[in-house]
Amino acid sequence: MSINGILSNAMSGLNAAARAADVVSSNLANAMTEGYGRRELDLSSRVGGSYGGVRIDGVSRWVDAGVLADRWLADAGHANADMLSGFHSRLEGLFGVPTDPHALSNKMADFEASLVSAASLPESVSRLEGVATRASDLAAGLARVSDGLQDMRESADTKIDAMVKQLNGLLGQVRDINTRVTAAQISGRDTSALLDQRQKAVDGIAEIVPVRQVDRDRGQVALYSTGGAILLDGRAVEVEFDRTQTIMPYMTVESGLLSGLSINGIAVRTGADNGALRGGALSAQFQIRDELAVQTQEQIDAVARDLVERFQTPSVDPTLGAGDAGLFTDRGLAFDPADETGLAGRIAVNTRVSPAGDGDFWRLRDGLGAAGPGNTGDATLLQSMSAAMSDKRVPASGDFGAGATSAAGLSASLLSQIGADRLAGDRALGFASAQRSALRDLELADGVDTDQEMQRLMMIENAYAANARVAQTADEMMQAILRI
Repeated sequence: MSINGILSNAMSGLNAAARAADVVSSNLANAMTEGYGRRELDLSSRVGGSYGGVRIDGVSRWVDAGVLADRWLADAGHANADMLSGFHSRLEGLFGVPTDPHALSNKMADFEASLVSAASLPESVSRLEGVATRASDLAAGLARVSDGLQDMRESADTKIDAMVKQLNGLLGQVRDINTRVTAAQISGRDTSALLDQRQKAVDGIAEIVPVRQVDRDRGQVALYSTGGAILLDGRAVEVEFDRTQTIMPYMTVESGLLSGLSINGIAVRTGADNGALRGGALSAQFQIRDELAVQTQEQIDAVARDLVERFQTPSVDPTLGAGDAGLFTDRGLAFDPADETGLAGRIAVNTRVSPAGDGDFWRLRDGLGAAGPGNTGDATLLQSMSAAMSDKRVPASGDFGAGATSAAGLSASLLSQIGADRLAGDRALGFASAQRSALRDLELADGVDTDQEMQRLMMIENAYAANARVAQTADEMMQAILRI
């Protein structure tokens, strides 16, 4: 081998060592960077010509595609479970737990106790006023729950709008990065940094909608939802949604009063079981707005209906005529079974006895339709009201089973359902968190190991020094020849 060959080999070794040091430094600098794929320098023996040496083939980005795909699905599942668990926790707080004095069940018990207390001393105006006050508190508690449910539906609607905008933006990013990756490959440039950016964008998409990534030619990728919708394949789709500012109990997607989703102008399903984009954070918000909150509204309306109907009957208050409102009303009117939706938000104490209305508390003792005060010691009506609360009857609506129950029992049954759903949500979130954590650990196992990178850096340092020594020796040989 000639001296020129020695120098050529040494210089190729120096270039390779310098490039390897650059790769290692990039790995170390990005050890904490989310979405960064570990780099490795690809080297091979140089062939052709009369010299040897080393050739730099490029830089490889190490990612386990299988683990990454599973982690994306786990991210979507965790986001879904987290939002549903949060809804159930807020719902339980809205109804209140038994230890909370403002819990709906305690308001029901307080009202029932006030009837017993007033029946024991019917001539006491303060006790009659206590009945009216506790009845008003109970009605207000039901209305507060109903209003809270609509607030949660409005919040979900707002989040859907934000997520759709974010999803469209991220799909646009992946489309643009696809184009840049293709251009970089054609020009022979390193695409690793672009792939990092694309993975980070898909990470964001995966929390909103569970996705599957499919490789395409020239470094591009296509994205599909696990529900079968095409999100990106060459072109990015446009997901569309119209936000609703104020949501009322009667407003649903089926009635056309709330917006669903459309992809490139074509309406798609949004159900938790059959939605085209089911399984992620976006699906959870649709489930809250269109299923869970609506179902809970139906249940609380059934409780309100049961309460109204217990007192809207002449068998309890003989002074009531046909079509007259009882102690509890639908905004001052008698309850119409055809207009049950949203009743919990409209329920109010009859203005004749309401502290905020006429305040004729004696009517609680003598009858809402009585012409005037009667025998102050007659507790018959108060006892009938108390018996009406404890009377076991089959609910006319709601999903409470076929068993007969008292007013307090119906309320307790609903709170039990709410508590059970919250516990189930917590368990689902715990499982999803553990699954995501395990997959993240597997993903990080292929990530940057700083100890390993430092060992590699020492090897590079030695290789660089050795090649530099070879180059120095070749130079000394040349100088010796020139001195002859």
